[in-house]
Amino acid sequence: MSERYDSIVVGGGLLGAALAWMLAREGARVALLERDQLNQHASGQNAGSLHFQLEYRMVEHGWESARTAAEAMPLHLEAAREWAALGDELGESLGVAQQGGFMLAETAEQVEVLRRKTALEQEWGLDVRLLDGEEARRLAPYLSDSVLAAAFCPLEGKADTRIAGPALARGALRLGAEVRTRTEVVDLVPAGSGWAVHAVERSDAGERMLRLEADTVMLAAGVWTTRLGQLLDVSLPTIPLALMMSVSAPTAPFVPHLVQHAGTKLSLKQTGNGTVLIGGGWPARLPLAADGTPELDRRPTLLQSSLVGNAAAAIGVVPRTASLPIVRSWVGTTTVTPDQLPLVGQVPGRPGVFVATGGSAFTLGPSFARSLIALADGRPPGIDLHPYDPARFERLSHARR
Repeated sequence: MSERYDSIVVGGGLLGAALAWMLAREGARVALLERDQLNQHASGQNAGSLHFQLEYRMVEHGWESARTAAEAMPLHLEAAREWAALGDELGESLGVAQQGGFMLAETAEQVEVLRRKTALEQEWGLDVRLLDGEEARRLAPYLSDSVLAAAFCPLEGKADTRIAGPALARGALRLGAEVRTRTEVVDLVPAGSGWAVHAVERSDAGERMLRLEADTVMLAAGVWTTRLGQLLDVSLPTIPLALMMSVSAPTAPFVPHLVQHAGTKLSLKQTGNGTVLIGGGWPARLPLAADGTPELDRRPTLLQSSLVGNAAAAIGVVPRTASLPIVRSWVGTTTVTPDQLPLVGQVPGRPGVFVATGGSAFTLGPSFARSLIALADGRPPGIDLHPYDPARFERLSHARR
C-alpha cells in the first residue's frame, strides 16, 4: 500500500527543508526524504556566505563567462530579500547577519576587474559600489594597506549553516510535514497523474522498501542530482566539487563583513561566537572510482597546497588572521553545472518533477524554493527562469548531433 502526499521533497539540506516548510505552510501534505541525516552534506558543511556579488570563480575565466554568470543575478536579488525576512517568517533564528560584503583588489589589473564587474552587476540592479582603498579601510579598518580598491555590497552577509537548515526542517514539522532520514530514493516512476517514489529506509533493525506517491516531486539533492536524473532517464548534468574551509579559535569581534577577493579564492567572515571562517573555493581531492567518476559516498581529502594558499590569501588582506590559531579544517561538497548557471525548473519531459541545484546553492536556496513552488502551483514565478531551464542541456545535446 502506498502512502499518498501532495509533494515529496528529495534532499534534507537547506533547500529541501525550505521547500518542505514553504509547501506545508501553503497547506500541502509533504514528505521530505533524506538519504543520510538532515544538514549532513553541503548545506551543513559550507561556510554560510551570502554572496550576491559575482564570485571570483565567475570572473576568473574572462568576461564572456562573467556575463553568463550574471544571468543568475535575478535569483541573487530575490535571495537577498528572502534571507532578510526568512527568520521572522519562520519564527526562529537562522543566524543571518547582512552587514555588507567586500570584494577586494590588490593590483591594478584586479581594480579593473572590479570596475567591470561592478558595472555589470549594477546593470542587473545589484546595490554595489566601487571604493578606493582608503574608503574601504574607513569602513573596514582590519583591511591591509595592500588593498587598492573594493566593491562593497550592503546586502551581503552570512547565515549559520549549523542551524539554518535544521530550523527550517523544524518549521516544516510544526506544520505537519513528515521528515524521513536514512531514506534513499532508488526509483521514480509515473503513477496515475503523479509519481511513485521508491525508497530504501535504513535503521539499526535493517532495511525496508517504501513506496510513496505524490502529485509533485521536488529534487533538492545537490551533488546527487545527476543520479536522480538517471532514475528518470533524463540528463541533469552537474559537476561535483570538493572545497575546503578552516575555522579559527574564537577572538574578539573585528570583521563584521563578508570578505572576498577579485584575484584569488577567498571568502572570510567572523561568526557570532567569534570564530573566523576562511574558505573561498580552494579544492580538496574527491575520491574517484576506477572509471574516473567521483565516489560521492566517500569522504574527500584535504590538500596541503589548498590549506597554505587559503591561509596566504586571508593573511594578505586581513593581516590579523596571521595570529589566529586554526582549530579545524574540513571539506564540503557542492555542485555546479557545465555552464555555471543553476538548474531551476521542471525536469524535461517529466511533468510534476522539479529540480534546483548549482550556482551559489546555499545563498540561492530560498529563491530556488519559492520558484519551484510557484511552478508546481501553475503560478508565474517572480522572475524569468528561462536561463536556468534544465531542458537547455537537452537542447544543446540535440543541436550537436
